[in-house]
Amino acid sequence: MPFVTRPHQPKLHYELDDFTDPWRNAPYLILQHGHGRSSRFWYSWVPYLSRYYKVVRPDVRGLGQSSADFDLEREFTLDACVGDLVAVIEHLGAESAHFCGESMGGMLGIALAAAHPQRVRTLTLVATPVYISERTKQTYALGHASETEAKKEMGMQAWVAATNRTTRFPPEADPALLAWYEGEFARNRPEVQLAMSKLANGVNAGAFLPRIQAPVLGLYPTSGPITSAEQEQLLTANIRNLRMVHLPSRYHKVQLLFPATCARHLLHFAAQHDGIACHES
Repeated sequence: MPFVTRPHQPKLHYELDDFTDPWRNAPYLILQHGHGRSSRFWYSWVPYLSRYYKVVRPDVRGLGQSSADFDLEREFTLDACVGDLVAVIEHLGAESAHFCGESMGGMLGIALAAAHPQRVRTLTLVATPVYISERTKQTYALGHASETEAKKEMGMQAWVAATNRTTRFPPEADPALLAWYEGEFARNRPEVQLAMSKLANGVNAGAFLPRIQAPVLGLYPTSGPITSAEQEQLLTANIRNLRMVHLPSRYHKVQLLFPATCARHLLHFAAQHDGIACHES
């Protein structure tokens, strides 16, 4: 089981899915999960990608199988999470990697690409907000004083179940998918999820956008509840090399609603950058 260990830093877990030909030395592709989730949420993308790329799925510090042995108040910061990603890339022995992040994971990717441009071959943003709007904060508060209070008073799994049905999934979504999502989310430590929520609600990635040098692919809902038209305008106005793809949904979790479509867009985008074939006869 792969882990990254460093002095005085939490141990970082990642999954590696590699079905590439060993003589081809395929590049790495990092799939970074979003707020409160884990590497397991990428399961449906792996079959489409791992034949051509070495797919790496890190658990953010404190989530999944990564250690929570750090100060949640002082050491769950954007800089710390970006440093963790650099540590993963270095641990792999790679100079750079393709990076794909969903929601909050994409915000981490924006910061990584801006601060360490030599590390990011391409950047893919999946329903990634530039910032969390006041409207979204109110939606996630569910009538409570704040999102944090809602989570504490309702319990994490009940809060996830309620917000799944307002922002993430359409009414016709498979009930088994919703139950799986809620159960997987609840496997994580609530105190870490609360710390990550605080981080997400305080980040505005807008200042990083003009510093991104890598080609960027956006995979977004047509009219997302979290990624507004105003935020998309910030992306198109400030990222120099952006390709935007809209999926036919008004809900946030296009990652799980359209896994094959999203993965194939990502695969062709990365392969075009590398100049390699991504199909076989």
